[in-house]
Amino acid sequence: MSEMAEAIRQLIQEKGYSEDSVRQTIERALKAAYKRTYGTDENAIVKFADDMSDVAIYSRKVVIDGVYDPVKEIELEEAKALAGDEIEEGDELDILEDPKSFDRSAVSTGKQTAHQGLNETFKDSLYNDYKDKIGEIIIGYYQRERNGNIYVDLGNAGRLEGVLPVKYQSKLEFYEKNDRIKALIVDIKKTSSGLQLVLSRSDTKLVSQILEKEVPEISDGTVEIHKIVRDAGYRTKIAVYSKREEVDPVGACVGLKGTRIQNVIRELMNEKIDVLRYDEDPTEFIKNALSPAQVERVVIMDADKRQALAIVEESQFSLAIGRQGQNVRLANKLCDWNIDVKTVEQAQDIDFSTVNTVQNARNLFSDEEVSEEITTVAELPGVDAEIAKLLKDNGIDEIQDFVDAYENNSINIEGVSKEALDAVNELINQNVEFVEDEASDDENTEKPEAEESAEEEYFCPECGAKITLDMTQCPNCGVEFEFTEDEE
Repeated sequence: MSEMAEAIRQLIQEKGYSEDSVRQTIERALKAAYKRTYGTDENAIVKFADDMSDVAIYSRKVVIDGVYDPVKEIELEEAKALAGDEIEEGDELDILEDPKSFDRSAVSTGKQTAHQGLNETFKDSLYNDYKDKIGEIIIGYYQRERNGNIYVDLGNAGRLEGVLPVKYQSKLEFYEKNDRIKALIVDIKKTSSGLQLVLSRSDTKLVSQILEKEVPEISDGTVEIHKIVRDAGYRTKIAVYSKREEVDPVGACVGLKGTRIQNVIRELMNEKIDVLRYDEDPTEFIKNALSPAQVERVVIMDADKRQALAIVEESQFSLAIGRQGQNVRLANKLCDWNIDVKTVEQAQDIDFSTVNTVQNARNLFSDEEVSEEITTVAELPGVDAEIAKLLKDNGIDEIQDFVDAYENNSINIEGVSKEALDAVNELINQNVEFVEDEASDDENTEKPEAEESAEEEYFCPECGAKITLDMTQCPNCGVEFEFTEDEE
């Protein structure tokens, strides 16, 4: 079995097979040859040396007086001659077999079984190595082309092959024998000849991984990629941003004098790349997405349907649209908006007065709820409910009433401290925006006397609290008073 020992050594040390896989493969091969010779392998026993340097196969036979099945049984006298007089009828005895005594077809069957077993073992081993590498980049070399599909040599003695299908190829790329190909692993398949990796040169993940290797700020998370869209072979648009205000995400990706982005462009076979800043405001993001064109204005035509109009100068129109509409089409995908591009002259005939543009768009991209109008103290967020009730009971319900009395320092209510009043005033400053009424078209127009008295307000002469004409006592300080009409 010296040849077998040498074969085991080569399989383990030179071919890189695991000891367990070699053991199982050789065992299956020897049993297959044994079965081919004797018709069964139920009593075939394969034994390996402790250091895996040798292997032998035995027939396990039952000691019997009067053999009926010589494959599984051995005469008592013959057993005693082999194992000594201590052997008894019914005992089992392992008889060493010489594989050279197997017939030629049995040896051929064993070899075929071993070959198939090793191939499956190798494929299983490679599959386990690469199943977790889907989505990673691998480098190989152009081998051949068939039906438009490109086959890539990935090493491993030809047992690992890559295929670049037509649908995953980047347009305008051509290869010659032994050209280097860097591609993304998108799938893994077992074939009769070995393992096959399905590769892609058109996937956006290929761009992101190449960019990540070139830009340390992406690797460490300082700069993040919002989205990448491609027309593989022609143009790629990359939207990036940074949560740190002092970091320019576009500048980090482009690099000094464009060195970083040029390395990415070379890897993509001179594909054009636009790196732009992502913005939560859709109008700004759409402007950026249409680069390299300069956009004068973006109007959100229908926020619900995500329809927008980009207005550009005549000189920028063809650049914004791009060759066969490529630039605006990629911008649509990047922003997830339906963008229409018009020149300034074309947009002059559009009536924008009925288009609720900015607010609709901002509401779509804002996490804050639209604030409701606050008119009373009790509606203030976080206000002390007991303080609000005491104020209301003393004639100070409206926010404007409170502000007037607070500024006059005329609020004197039992149970309401100065600190509590200051807290209410602070809440008003934080949550209320006062809007001044528009002036009358003619400020000099005199109002009717009845209208003037309806709009006139009265305050307590003692404490300044708001009072009405039907009151005889101030609800705040308790002072008594009466109203008299002045004679003309």
